[in-house]
Amino acid sequence: MAIENVQQLLSEQLGKHRCDVITTTAMTGKNYYAIQFVTESVIASISASNIQTGTGSAASSLHTTMAAGTTLFLNVTAVTLTSGLAICYYEQPL
Repeated sequence: MAIENVQQLLSEQLGKHRCDVITTTAMTGKNYYAIQFVTESVIASISASNIQTGTGSAASSLHTTMAAGTTLFLNVTAVTLTSGLAICYYEQPL
């Protein structure tokens, strides 16, 4: 997803598109562009198309506790939490 201009970026930051609120239910087959952790959350697994994978990679480093208020700006295709609450934003006009 390419940002065309500052107005588009601002619109997305303000929640122009849709979102899923997740807890411990696995979310797969998605195309999230941002995940905001509302409460302290523990990531059990995460897959993102724009990060390196494998042992010792950036993706394995994300299997950790995220502080409340943390936002990941990644193209996430699947995520599962062990605990916590997150808002996952995806691009699909209303």
